[in-house]
Amino acid sequence: MADTAPPAVTDQITTIDTSVPHSARIWNYWLGGKDNFEADRMAGDQVRAIFPAMVETARQSRAFLTRAVRFLAGEAGIRQFLDLGTGLPTADNTHQVAQRVRPESRIVYVDNDPMVLAHARALLVGAPEGLTKYLHADLRDPDAVLRQAAEHLDFTQPVAVLLFGVMGHIGDDDQAVSIIRTLLAAVPSGSYLAMSDGTDTSEAVVESHRQYNESGAMPYHLRSPERIARFFDGLELVEPGLVPFTQWRPEAGAAPAAVDGYGAVGRKV
Repeated sequence: MADTAPPAVTDQITTIDTSVPHSARIWNYWLGGKDNFEADRMAGDQVRAIFPAMVETARQSRAFLTRAVRFLAGEAGIRQFLDLGTGLPTADNTHQVAQRVRPESRIVYVDNDPMVLAHARALLVGAPEGLTKYLHADLRDPDAVLRQAAEHLDFTQPVAVLLFGVMGHIGDDDQAVSIIRTLLAAVPSGSYLAMSDGTDTSEAVVESHRQYNESGAMPYHLRSPERIARFFDGLELVEPGLVPFTQWRPEAGAAPAAVDGYGAVGRKV
C-alpha cells in the first residue's frame, strides 16, 4: 500500500511555549539537530554540565534503536511497527531502518507534541511499498492509541511495540506496567516489545535529572534496571536480555561507552 504524507500541520505550532524546555527538543539538541529553542539548549547544557556523557548517551540510544529495529525487521521477520513517543525526526528513524530491510514495512508513529506532529508529517515519508503514518495521541491513553493505530496496522499479525526513552515520563511503575500490558494485549503472539530507558546507575545521572525535572520540562523519572525488567514480565527476552543499551548486540569493533540507560527486546509467546 503506497502512502503519501498529509500536509504539515502549521496551525498547531502556535500552541508551543518556546520558553519552556521540552524533552523532544532537548534530545534534538543533544543529537546535533536545529529544531530547538534557547530554553531547550539551556536545560540540555545544565544536564550535560553535571553528566557530560549525556550527549553520548543520546547518540548510543539512537544506535540501539537502529540495531533493535534492524533485528526486528530482519531476523524476527516483523513487518509492522508501533513507535510511541516518536520525538523529532533525526537520522535513522524507525521507518528508514525497517524499510531498508523490508520496504513493505508499515510504521505508525505516535506522539503528543504539536511541534513533533508538524515535523513528522512533513518529513517522515517512507518507502512507497510500505506505509508511514503519524498519530497525534498520548501514551497515557493506550486504548485511544490502539484505536487509531488499528486504522493502519493489522493487529491479527505480529507488531513490534517500540518504547524508546519514553517510559521515564510515566513516574508511577504500576501505571507504566498497565500501559505496556494494554498495548501488548492488543497484539498477537509473535509480537515484540523493544524499549530503552534511563537508569539511576550513577550519582551524576541522578543529580542531572533532578535539575532537569526542576527546569520546567516534563519530568523524566529514572529507574533501576530491576524496575525496568518488570516491564518485560511474561515476555521471552531476546539475547543478551536487559543490558546497558551499548551492550545489546553492538556492531563489530564498536568501542565501549559509559552511558545512562538499559534496553531490551522481548517476544510475546
